[in-house]
Amino acid sequence: MTTTNRPAQTVRSADGTPIAYEPFGEGPPIVLVGGAFNDRATAQPLAAALAPHFTAYTYDRRGRGDSGDTAPYSADREVDDLAALIGAAGGSAYVYGLSSGAILAARAAAQGLTITGLALFEPPFAVDGRAGPRPGLAATLAELVAADRRAEAVELFMTSAVGLPGEAVAGMRHDPSWSFLERMAHTLAYDTTITGDGALPRDELAAITAPTLVVDSTASPDWLRQATQRTAEAVAGARRLSMAGGYHEVPPADLAVELRRFFLG
Repeated sequence: MTTTNRPAQTVRSADGTPIAYEPFGEGPPIVLVGGAFNDRATAQPLAAALAPHFTAYTYDRRGRGDSGDTAPYSADREVDDLAALIGAAGGSAYVYGLSSGAILAARAAAQGLTITGLALFEPPFAVDGRAGPRPGLAATLAELVAADRRAEAVELFMTSAVGLPGEAVAGMRHDPSWSFLERMAHTLAYDTTITGDGALPRDELAAITAPTLVVDSTASPDWLRQATQRTAEAVAGARRLSMAGGYHEVPPADLAVELRRFFLG
């Protein structure tokens, strides 16, 4: 995983929680909202690619990196965090969200935050008969972390929420990034709470008025690509874009080109 040596700036959320962030570049602001296992460092490649045209704000969602983690957790508090970031960026901003971060960004837009334009990458909704996360998954993840069984929490999230085969997850234990995943394990309950039962929130998506781009990777599993399509259909006037890439990702430089084109013309 990438790391950063730059000192973070901080902004206070509505409940007083400090949220750490870093701006990159000069231009109209765009806030990058990460998904599971993401912190502000993992967003740096995209921020760097956007920097010639935007001021890209990467941040540690609450509970991650240098940000605080005031209890009790709620998804609405994460919307407040994003509102604080937009305030720090000048009062309005473009917003890009990845995975559970895309769901969070969409919720914020539906609630009327001053979002100039919205881009959502593969929000993990369960559509077309796919089962969503099992009931009680967030509570189980929190219990595993409380018992210091972080590796089990990561495995459970990867298999039950992401849908990876158990053998694939077992093989990941030998990857150097596994320790980073374990350090982030306590936030998996947060991502699962944001995702909820996985149902597509049609009324919430229909409330979005910001110009919206919904993106997927041609190499992602079909269920994520279908979720992307259904999301685009639910947001009035949204554009769907499929890009060549990998599993649940596309090259940051290529994505930056499309975000610039959509937002700035």
